[in-house]
Amino acid sequence: MKDFTTLLRTHNLKATPQRLIILENIYNDGHINIDNLFDKVKQTFNSISLATIYKNINAMIDNSILTEVKLPNTKSVYEIIKQKHYHLLCNNCQSITDIEIDTSSIINDISSRYHFQVDKSDLVLSGICQKCLLDN
Repeated sequence: MKDFTTLLRTHNLKATPQRLIILENIYNDGHINIDNLFDKVKQTFNSISLATIYKNINAMIDNSILTEVKLPNTKSVYEIIKQKHYHLLCNNCQSITDIEIDTSSIINDISSRYHFQVDKSDLVLSGICQKCLLDN
């Protein structure tokens, strides 16, 4: 388990029990949507509200601890920020896999061809994962 107390404090946030359990659940799942996170946090803090979860998620996004991963045709998921990566989404089992690919040539091509300065890129490739392919 990571030291979430230090992580929060180095990003100028108090290490409240709610924030710690939110981070623990996100860390354990890797990627989690707000409904599943709410269900898991309620197991520890049964009186916590969905608004409190959103408030804490947004504070941790604003302080560069978490990021929102927007997925096609489904709810966004949240993950702890790590080095730049992209995602594979299985349309069958909904698993999300982190991948590292070099997009610099694509970004350079877009920048020169369209005279556009890219400052952020997100990529989610959807399809069928190997496990689901083998199960069929």
